[in-house]
Amino acid sequence: MNKIYNPQRSTWPELLQRPTQTIGDIEAMVKEIFREVRDKGDRAVAKYTSLFDGVSPKNVAVTAVEIEAASGMVSDELKEAIALAKSNIEKFHTAQKTERVTVSTVQGVQCWQEKKPIDKIGLYIPGGTAPLFSTVLMLAVPAAIAGCGEIVLCSPPDKQGNIHPAILYTAKLCGVDRILKVGGIQAIAGMTFGTESIPQVYKIFGPGNQYVTVAKQLATRYGVAIDMPAGPSELLVLADDSADTGFVASDLLSQAEHGKDSQVLLVSTSKDLIERVEEELEEQIKVLPRKEIAAAAIGNSKLIYVKDKETALDLVNSYGPEHLIICSDEEEFYVNAVVNAGSVFIGNYTPESAGDYASGTNHTLPTNGYARNYSGVNLDSFTKAITFQKITEKGIGNIGKAIELMAEAEGLQAHKNAVSLRLNRIKEGK
Repeated sequence: MNKIYNPQRSTWPELLQRPTQTIGDIEAMVKEIFREVRDKGDRAVAKYTSLFDGVSPKNVAVTAVEIEAASGMVSDELKEAIALAKSNIEKFHTAQKTERVTVSTVQGVQCWQEKKPIDKIGLYIPGGTAPLFSTVLMLAVPAAIAGCGEIVLCSPPDKQGNIHPAILYTAKLCGVDRILKVGGIQAIAGMTFGTESIPQVYKIFGPGNQYVTVAKQLATRYGVAIDMPAGPSELLVLADDSADTGFVASDLLSQAEHGKDSQVLLVSTSKDLIERVEEELEEQIKVLPRKEIAAAAIGNSKLIYVKDKETALDLVNSYGPEHLIICSDEEEFYVNAVVNAGSVFIGNYTPESAGDYASGTNHTLPTNGYARNYSGVNLDSFTKAITFQKITEKGIGNIGKAIELMAEAEGLQAHKNAVSLRLNRIKEGK
């Protein structure tokens, strides 16, 4: 990893850059695929599935027979682990439910807000070298708790035209309505426009590579909402000499193995810790099955020494990491002051992997600096807030004059008239 000591603040923007292509590098291709899927539907989806995934499934939709067969391929031990994770995720997200908020702003004016589920949800679940069945839990469980009407799942097929059994088993367990063998840009385009086989949805959730991220952003131009522009995974570990060196190295590698475009950072006030972690990384990476991927990500990554905790905190908030691990004697200082992070893991015995799988929090989080202005997926991500109001004669009398004056000042006479007619009716009645 690249080691940097006491970087000047003027160099931080360059130092903290992510190893990602700019949107301009791939947007043209994404737009072309979107146009083709919009115009040609399933034919275009099949074309790009063959091109990008090297397979042409006979049926895009997964059948009940396939789901049943997949269930038999998942071990009982893994099923128990999935059940534990599902239970914890349900507990954490159910606790996020809120009741209707009602207030009388003035006598005769009652206002309230209610959360309503988004009716049609699309889930994108990456496959490829790491079939993320855990992401099914993170998205389908809160969607079900929120009461979403239809849950559609797209995931890329393997070379045999199948979706990983654990993804199918978990999707069925969580109540997904339709599962489709489609990945990449064409999956996002299909859920955006709808095709003969892929339902159109109102909001798309799920992580993916840079192409999927750009596709999701393009979907918003066609009236489809997205959870966030989530791209390659990233982790920042903030540690001092109180941190366990082996744990820190293992945490860095746990995110590095996600993909060659992932990024991990260690920020520390201890030069000695940085040296020891570097040595530990070299040892641990040797035995990883995905060491080639992890090594490529490590090449994008950095070990950064700073002189004090205030500088360390500023660096963290400037970066806005997707995942932040804090292992420090100054834990309370950092925990209370961090403002830009997707999810925070505190102490030597809180690995980021816990949030990825089974602690209960959601692992679908903002990357690429979007933690500065986006939240991770939560129960509210699957709902929309609708406001209601009811005004009596007394109420319109209390606020009517103010409305007339404000509408007239803005030059909106019809707005004023809508109130004036009612006020005059009340006067006539008296």
